[in-house]
Amino acid sequence: MSPVSSKPVSAQVLDAAIAWQLSLDCANPVEREEFAKWHAAHEEHARAWRQLGMLDQRFSVASGPARAALLQSREGIRRRVRKLGSGLASIVAVIGLALFAGERYLPLDYWLADQRTATGEQRTLRLSDGTVINLNTHSAVDVRFDETQRRVILQDGEILVETGHGDARPFIVETREGSLRALGTRFLVKREEDGTRLSVLKSAVAAHPQASRDEQILREGQQVLMRNNGLGPVVALKPGADAWTRGMLVVDNARLEDLVHELSRYRPGYLGVAPEIADLRITGSFPLKDTDKALRALLPTLPVQIEQHTQWWVTVAKAEP
Repeated sequence: MSPVSSKPVSAQVLDAAIAWQLSLDCANPVEREEFAKWHAAHEEHARAWRQLGMLDQRFSVASGPARAALLQSREGIRRRVRKLGSGLASIVAVIGLALFAGERYLPLDYWLADQRTATGEQRTLRLSDGTVINLNTHSAVDVRFDETQRRVILQDGEILVETGHGDARPFIVETREGSLRALGTRFLVKREEDGTRLSVLKSAVAAHPQASRDEQILREGQQVLMRNNGLGPVVALKPGADAWTRGMLVVDNARLEDLVHELSRYRPGYLGVAPEIADLRITGSFPLKDTDKALRALLPTLPVQIEQHTQWWVTVAKAEP
């Protein structure tokens, strides 16, 4: 595989490519034309399609269940892998996914994590020390408690932590970029493409980037992006940062593209926005359990329309005059 072809593609484009492969066998001419537009719209789309074809060929000799798993949506893949158990087919399916998507976007650690949520799923964990952890959509954690420390490893996604009281062991959330030590607190940790975002809702957290000797204490109402080699600027926490734990997305004067991108984390397939309306601004609260309803809520306030080509392919486009 050439360097260009082997470059990882984003989870969103991966979902779209899988969705198109699933639908093309019975697609009508209009849908095939839409696929051609999608394929030509961006180099990453074409790269994802090439990689999907290469993976299909690579595993064409694999068992039926493994091959079928590779051609389903991420949620379908999760269900299939769980059903396959510990046999060879499971191993082929999981390794195939890691090879296809790349370690950055669908890491093997996600599939092997102690606890994980699917796209659109949220879950609450209660740990042995009384700590409560809320897992957001497509999130994964490992829990490692021993005699000296309480450690939670965030492999992917986002969590809200409310630490338990009365335990002298330090409580640490670890990511690839570093560690976050709770100081009797309630806080959010989110894995992003360029680092780990810490948002302190109550009390304080000590942030320690992996390649740094120093740590910095973040106070209530502050947030920061932690990279491997340091911390970004400390900024004020936006209202509604933890609204997702109540099933809502709250935005204030947000770019439409940013809103749509956030909603896309809660539904399988592709959800995008046309470039000419990407910079429109929106304020409001949107339900995460029903993203179709959230999209319809845009119509009364913005000059947009919702174009749904298949259940896997939805675009927020400029409204026709």
